[in-house]
Amino acid sequence: MTDALRVVLGDQCSRSIAALQDLDPVHDVVLMMEVGAECTYVRHHKQKIALVPSSMRHFARALAARGVQVDYVRLDDPDNSQSFGGEIGRAVERHRPARIVATHPGEFRVLEEMEGWEARLGLPVDIREDTRFLAGLATFRNWAFGRRELRMEYFYRGMREATGLLMEESGPAGGAWNFDAENRKRLPRGLVPPPAPRFAPDAITREVMALVEARFPDHFGGLEAFAWPVTAAEAQRALADFVAHRLPHFGDYQDALAEGEAHLFHALLSTSLNIGLLLPSEACEAAEAAWRAGTVPLNAAEGFIRQILGWREYVRGLYWLKMPAYKETNALGANRPLPAFYWTAQSGMRCMDSAIAQTRDLAYAHHIQRLMVTGNFALLAGIAPAAINEWYMIVYADAFEWVELPNTHGMALHADGGILGSKPYAAAGAYINRMGNHCPRCRFDVKASSGDRACPFNMLYWDFIARHAERFAANPRMAMPLAGLRRMEPGKLAAAREGAARFLESMASAY
Repeated sequence: MTDALRVVLGDQCSRSIAALQDLDPVHDVVLMMEVGAECTYVRHHKQKIALVPSSMRHFARALAARGVQVDYVRLDDPDNSQSFGGEIGRAVERHRPARIVATHPGEFRVLEEMEGWEARLGLPVDIREDTRFLAGLATFRNWAFGRRELRMEYFYRGMREATGLLMEESGPAGGAWNFDAENRKRLPRGLVPPPAPRFAPDAITREVMALVEARFPDHFGGLEAFAWPVTAAEAQRALADFVAHRLPHFGDYQDALAEGEAHLFHALLSTSLNIGLLLPSEACEAAEAAWRAGTVPLNAAEGFIRQILGWREYVRGLYWLKMPAYKETNALGANRPLPAFYWTAQSGMRCMDSAIAQTRDLAYAHHIQRLMVTGNFALLAGIAPAAINEWYMIVYADAFEWVELPNTHGMALHADGGILGSKPYAAAGAYINRMGNHCPRCRFDVKASSGDRACPFNMLYWDFIARHAERFAANPRMAMPLAGLRRMEPGKLAAAREGAARFLESMASAY
């Protein structure tokens, strides 16, 4: 009889995963499952569906090469039940284990199912903490306890002190905790970002891609540009390439927008981090080492480390602290359906269409495209949080709910009422014009707030501020836009709001 059936999920392709820490290769069996339900609970982008099983198959092969007994269930196995519960039950029948060992999953819905295994199967189930993260869930709960506001900046400072990253005897390196003010430059003309590394699909990945095309032909996106790392070795190469070639400029231009430059100086490591091919500690330590070696400026190393040690750890803690109620919040009462152009990239707004087309082709967009273009539009237009959250889950290869939901629901949409961010990230067209190069070639006029050619972001921005003026009156961080609203000539404001209403009506007619 098998001692332990050790369950490894698709986003846990790491040798350091807690479920494998005391593995007995003789008496234990590792169970890995490709199940159809994980591909369709939202209709994931084809590249997301291909990425996870490909990484799983490579990881299973690496375990088997080390002498580990792996029971691997493929998506196209004829007896596949296509659900976690069904496959756990079948595996228990096959192996008759004395116990089940698993690692805390990344999504609330999976934890709910996992917590029912013990009663259903009549076996002890050990759900272990996911130690890949730098802050345990108990650590975050202890930090959050009794705080009136859960601001990432203060959590981040504590994490810097706890880990020692970018710390000196006198305090934070460079005398400041963050250098965000230095990281908001527009990409200058003539500066060409280096090409991002591409990892050509091998035979295993090509087999998975063919399966995806056969099983999920109608899902969003295509596989032609698939080039993600699918092994730990490839993820390490991707990290090394980023640190050497893009991290030096990452700080300065991390908020830039540039049509035709999908990757700029971004890391492209989120897929590897989120499925376990790369540990967050490895990424942070590599960036810090480059700064200490003098090859990377401090604002670049700090900006990158803050995204992982700060934001990534923070949103995970917030997700597990506030779920499941967090997902249902809708503080701004947004209820508009998702526009068709989020799928077709045919809004007429050049910044939106560029970001959406890139997302369709690559299953990727950088954080400013997500926050200040597609997210900002959803915020201003009042798109229902559930609709836009589902879209983000569908379209990005790195989307898992623990990281997607707080970033979209809280940061982009302000649907949580200010739990995550102290103010909405609302912006008119001037922001996009300042940070990018889309506006000069757009059919809309970024300087106009009314009329047929007015930038929809301008009209929607003033309509949004006016709609929620009473709600935002007590928020000191909204004082500037509210003062601008009061200074506007009534006729100009009325024209902007009428234009917004017309645009939203035309947008709705596209369904």
